[in-house]
Amino acid sequence: MPKNTFDKELENRLSRLHLKMSNSCPDWDTAIILDKVNQYYLAGTMQDGIIIIKRDGGLFYFVRKSLERANNESPISNIYPMNNYGDAAKVIGADLGITLVETNTVTLSIMKRLQKYFTIRDTQPLDKIIFSVRSIKSPFELELMTLSGKKHNDFFQNIVPDILSEGMSEADFLGELYKSMLEQGYQGISRFSMFQTEMVAGQVAFGESSLYPTNFDGPGGSYGMYPAVPFVGSRERRLEKGDLVFVDLGFGIHGYHSDKTQIYIFGGKPSDEALEAHQRCIDIQARLAKQLKPGEIPSEIYDSIMNNLDEHFIQNFMGFGDRKVKFLGHGIGLHIDEPPVIAKGFNKPLEKNMVIALEPKKGIAAEGMVGVEDTYIVEDMGGRCITGGGEEIIMV
Repeated sequence: MPKNTFDKELENRLSRLHLKMSNSCPDWDTAIILDKVNQYYLAGTMQDGIIIIKRDGGLFYFVRKSLERANNESPISNIYPMNNYGDAAKVIGADLGITLVETNTVTLSIMKRLQKYFTIRDTQPLDKIIFSVRSIKSPFELELMTLSGKKHNDFFQNIVPDILSEGMSEADFLGELYKSMLEQGYQGISRFSMFQTEMVAGQVAFGESSLYPTNFDGPGGSYGMYPAVPFVGSRERRLEKGDLVFVDLGFGIHGYHSDKTQIYIFGGKPSDEALEAHQRCIDIQARLAKQLKPGEIPSEIYDSIMNNLDEHFIQNFMGFGDRKVKFLGHGIGLHIDEPPVIAKGFNKPLEKNMVIALEPKKGIAAEGMVGVEDTYIVEDMGGRCITGGGEEIIMV
């Protein structure tokens, strides 16, 4: 991100973060940022360091490695070298008062190291506060995500079909996909906020493999490499004529993601059951998208769909068997999985320029997963798709 562009972004982000912190925790004195994605969001660089925000004293960035790179990439003027947290205490003082911390990132050992050098009167969680700020995208962020979405859709429509070949393994398929994605400008990693969630780019599966249990909270499945790496794809499962091909990949540019799923069928035609279920998922996605307006409540959007599905269709909808996820969409940005979520319990109204991936999917026994996923911007007239929109099953 160019410094001159990020400078204006930073001012706006810090202002909104200050306001959110004061509204959520009126007595806060200090905020500590250790999560590297949040560092990037607030400083334009991603280093081994710590951002400390004082209520009345601005933002300070202490960097262990690389200070040189931080100075090259970030417009922040208050960047200091750091060997340990004691170096930060010498600059800003040891008394942090009531401190907001990222409870999903700060481990017990990190907290003990902080307390070795700082006096912290009380800690409060920062995670939801900063996610709420990040959930509303600026024009600059939307431009990057729109570019990612366009490249994403072009890749799925025009490149993926030519990669599929009879006899290739799922692992080989993902390897070829990854190589081609990099050639199209993909950033090389899909980041997740969920604790200990790992993924190279997404999920791919041939046929019934897409119904297999995973440790990832998504409706699609995959055998994976083996128990130690339950993703990427199987070296043993090879593409056969008549297989459904499930491709659920994130794309990303300058940190910002789009999310899309496309179903293909190789050397055959989908069954009537698969075609019907896939079309219903396309229709559901369209109904969901119409409701992505400022002021709409995510939990009510979820109920409006789930309460109107018949018993037959709801079987294996959003998963297979008893392995169903309890959402229809999720926020997306610097992470693939961000708030808000189209699910029960998410009762804060949507706001303009939130970005949400909608992914209605259904498992078909002995065949595989069908359905769609696309990325939408919340706008006054409903969700505007940036990844092409729900596509029919592509025959290869």
